Amino acid sequence: MDNLRGVNSQSSISDQEDLARLLDRPRLNIERKRSFEERSFNEIAGIFDNINSPGGWETPASSTRNSFEPHPMVAEAWDALRRSLVYFRGQPVGTLAAYDHASEEVLNYDQVFVRDFVPSALAFLMNGEPDIVKNFLLKTLQIQGREKKIDRFKLGEGAMPASFKVLHDPVKKTDTIIADFGESAIGRVAPVDSGFWWIILLRAYTKSTGDYSLAETPECQKGMRLVLSLCLSEGFDTFPTLLCADGCSMVDRRMGVYGYPIEIQALFFMALRSAMSMLKHDAEGKEFMEKIEKRLHALSFHMRSYFWLDFQQLNDIYRYKTEEYSHTAVNKFNVIPDSIPEWVFDFMPLRGGYFIGNVSPARMDFRWFALGNCVAILASLSTPEQSAAIMDLIEERWEELVGEMPLKICHPAIESHEWRIVTGCDPKNTRWSYHNGGSWPAACIKTGRPQIARRAIDLAESRLLKDGWPEYYDGKSGRFIGKQARKFQTWSIAGYLVAKMMLEDPSHLGMISLEEDKQTKPVIKRSYSWTC
Repeated sequence: MDNLRGVNSQSSISDQEDLARLLDRPRLNIERKRSFEERSFNEIAGIFDNINSPGGWETPASSTRNSFEPHPMVAEAWDALRRSLVYFRGQPVGTLAAYDHASEEVLNYDQVFVRDFVPSALAFLMNGEPDIVKNFLLKTLQIQGREKKIDRFKLGEGAMPASFKVLHDPVKKTDTIIADFGESAIGRVAPVDSGFWWIILLRAYTKSTGDYSLAETPECQKGMRLVLSLCLSEGFDTFPTLLCADGCSMVDRRMGVYGYPIEIQALFFMALRSAMSMLKHDAEGKEFMEKIEKRLHALSFHMRSYFWLDFQQLNDIYRYKTEEYSHTAVNKFNVIPDSIPEWVFDFMPLRGGYFIGNVSPARMDFRWFALGNCVAILASLSTPEQSAAIMDLIEERWEELVGEMPLKICHPAIESHEWRIVTGCDPKNTRWSYHNGGSWPAACIKTGRPQIARRAIDLAESRLLKDGWPEYYDGKSGRFIGKQARKFQTWSIAGYLVAKMMLEDPSHLGMISLEEDKQTKPVIKRSYSWTC
């Protein structure tokens, strides 16, 4: 990988032997061991081990394994997903964010986004087509090795791109990759989450295929260490959470998520645990594993203790005293009870809970963020009791969080004067639109309640294909196609396929889900009121 250093992000990737050498490596034929969590989920669902059948490019392999007829939308979704494939020198390396040819402004929707490709990658892995995922992992690893500059500032060596674009020259018959590390992004936002998604996807590929040789290559080991070096470096922090600027993740516009956003903390936790399982036990690997173990212990305690909100905790915060000094303080962040928004008192049911959006000195963002809470469940950042409580909340507040199109990315929407101050009058994030209370097609399956996922998928099936696979929906209940939503949005297509295949064969969950680490169990346990 050293020969890739110093290549400008606007230059072409020359013929290198690294990718070809890694792609030609013989795959280790190692049987994938099913975790306790997979086994227990399968027993609940009443199915047995996943039996892999040869998956071609035409027929979804998951459909051939089932005795029932798949929904007609499934074939349409696979056709749409394959139309979004991006090729570099004849090999598929990702999927477009969207291929809405009717849209006048392409902007950067014709690029391969790291975070957007994850649901596509999971769909291909579940369908027995891992090569595109391997190509993507290696190509982004090569891009990571470039010198990265924004104006006159050099980015950290481990930074992963937000996206990349393949330019085809039909005359010279060459392909060129142009990467974006934030220098071209709207608002020049930093893709803090890209490196985390890359590590999580590398583990998913390894778990799905049983091919450990890719993760064990010096290139992948170095790539992981570079990402970890960025987020585990010592600084002035007094908390184990990661301090981030606004727009650093899926919510990539100004939305008041600066500080310690739940999405980044959950992804950080999941990436650390994923890396822990893949790092080699050599001198360099052991050094990082020691750092990871210490950080995970501190991070899980911090998140489960201070980010978690249920009825009892809300009542405690409501009664907080302020201006406490000493390590015995109960109100550790000096949160002023009068700052609790009125809506949260009506929103919080007796049965249920969630990780709030942000916690920092004198500030608690009580908004619900779907992705952060769903990733917390998958990564076992939430305890089993907390995971169940999150699903209880979704059931108790179905109309607010699901409505007519699952799932609200953020609730509630900010509006009026607060919207002007927090978003800077952002015309794309008006109330109940896009990141500001918009509905993004999704489903959460891990918690042993497949009926919730089925109910959500039924809602999605009634609209998605007919509406042209929109990027998001607007309105309090998600009734309207988003005013600036792109059609044939790849994550809407791939997300639907992943949800369908995971319901048909829950053993797929093992590639993305992590079991609870007993060492990170919290000292503090909340009590729940289970009856209304």
